[in-house]
Amino acid sequence: MNRCIRHSAAFCFLLLLALLVNAFRVQVVRAGAFDADPANRRIAVARFHDPRGDILVGERRVTGSHATGGQLRFERTYADGPLYAPVTGLSSQTYGTTLLEGTEDAVLAGSDPKLASKPLWNELTRARQRGGDVHTTVDAGAQRAAFDGLDGRRGAVAALDPATGRILALVSSPSYDPGMLSGAGPSAGQAWTALTSAADQPMLDRAIRQTYPPGSTFKVVTAAAALEAGRVTDLHARTDSPDPYTLPGTTVGLSNESRGCADASVYDAFRISCNTVFAKLGADLGSDAVVAQAERFGFNDSRLRVPPRVATSSIDTGMSRDRTALSSIGQYDTTATPLQMAMVAAAVGDGGRLMTPYLVDRVTNHSGVTVSTTRPKALRQAVSARTARQLQQLMEAVVTRGTGGNAAIPGVAVGGKTGTAQHGAANKGTPYAWFISYARRPGAAHAAVAVAVVVEDAEADRADISGGGNAAPIARSVMEAVLGSPAPAAAFSPPSGN
Repeated sequence: MNRCIRHSAAFCFLLLLALLVNAFRVQVVRAGAFDADPANRRIAVARFHDPRGDILVGERRVTGSHATGGQLRFERTYADGPLYAPVTGLSSQTYGTTLLEGTEDAVLAGSDPKLASKPLWNELTRARQRGGDVHTTVDAGAQRAAFDGLDGRRGAVAALDPATGRILALVSSPSYDPGMLSGAGPSAGQAWTALTSAADQPMLDRAIRQTYPPGSTFKVVTAAAALEAGRVTDLHARTDSPDPYTLPGTTVGLSNESRGCADASVYDAFRISCNTVFAKLGADLGSDAVVAQAERFGFNDSRLRVPPRVATSSIDTGMSRDRTALSSIGQYDTTATPLQMAMVAAAVGDGGRLMTPYLVDRVTNHSGVTVSTTRPKALRQAVSARTARQLQQLMEAVVTRGTGGNAAIPGVAVGGKTGTAQHGAANKGTPYAWFISYARRPGAAHAAVAVAVVVEDAEADRADISGGGNAAPIARSVMEAVLGSPAPAAAFSPPSGN
C-alpha cells in the first residue's frame, strides 16, 4: 500500500470517528437539551400521535381523545368537564398538563414501563405502548351532589372515606371546561387568556390548592388537644370562661355571637360555638400543645400528595398566648384546605385514626389488565380512640342540638361543626361559611364518609350559624349520596390498640 493510500485511509477513518463522536454527542449528550427545545416539534408530534389513556370515575370514562386530522393527530376531550376538572386537570397541546393528567402522564401517554405486557418488549422492538387507564376513587353521586350544591358559588367540597382514605369527591367552584384548552389553535389561546384573567379564578382547584382560615371548625382540633392533654376530663363540667374574654397580654376583648357562653361547659360551648371558651382553652393549653395536635391531624405537612400536590395547611409554631387564643378558634394566620378539614372530620369519625388520602384506585393497561393498585395506608393516630368518642359526642350534639341541624339525616348518626371564618381588613370581609362532618351508617362502628364544605361568598351574618345555613345542606347532600351507594368491601383492617 503506497503512502497516499495510507494517508487517505487514515483521513477517512478520522472522518468516520468524528461522525460517530458527533452522533453520540447529538443523540446522547445533547438529547435532553434537544428534547426540551421549544422549537423541536418532533416531541409534540410524537406525544399526540396516539390517543391518550383515559381517566375513569366508576366505570365511566370522563376523558377521551378526538382525531384532529392535523399533524398533532389527537386532542383531549372531556365528559362533564367542569364537574371533574378539579380531579382530571387538563391535557393541552399548548399548555401542558395539570392534576391527574400531569401526575399520571406517563401512564396516560403510554411511556410508563409497567404498562408493557412483556418486560423490555417495547424497548427491544421499538413498539409504541398504548396509553393506560387511571381509575379514580371518586364517587360520581357525591361529586355531582357537591357540584350542584355549590351551584356556581365560589367555594369547594372535599369528601373522604375515613376507613381507607379514598377521596370520594373533590369539587371547586366556579369551574371550567378543560376541553376548551385541549387544542393548539387560536380558540385555545383565547380561552386561556379569559380563564387566567378571570377575577373568580375558575382554574384554581380550591379543594386542594387553596387555603382558608378554618374558623370555628378548628375548635375540633382545640377540643382534641384539651382532651388528649387531660385539661378537660368532663365535657359537661362548667369552665372558668368569662364573656367577653380579654386576650392574654392585651386589652382586646373577644365576645360571642351566641348567648349562654359565660363559663359554659365544653359540651355546650362546642354545640353553640362559643369563641371565648375555646380561645381561653387554647391559651391555657399553650402554643406547643395546640400546634402538636394540629400537626397530628395533618397541618404543617408539605409532603402530602394525592397524587397531585396539596397546598400546606399551616399553623404558626411560635405563637404568643394571645395569638394562640385566636388560632384556637381558627383565626390569626391559621389556614387549611378543604381536604385538610375533611381529614380532621374523617379521623374523628374513624376512631382517631387518620388515613392517607388518595385519588387513584388502580391503573390498567390498554388490555384492561390491572398493573398497579393503591393500598390504603394509615398516616398516623391523630387522637386516641377514647378522645375520638368524646369528640363524636361533641360533633353529634352540633347536629342534634346545635348550629348544624341542617346536616341531619334521619336514622343516621351525623357529626358536624359549623364555622364562619372572618377575613379581610379588620375582619370586615364577607365571612367564609364552613361545615365539616361525618356520617355513620346504622349499626356501623365507624363513619362511612367525611365531608368539608367552604363557601366563600356566603350571604350570611357573621355568626357561626352561617356555616350551618350555607354549607351544611351541601354536606348533607354529599353524605346522602355516599350512604345511598353500596358500602365498599373492607380493604383495610384497623390496627389494634387505642
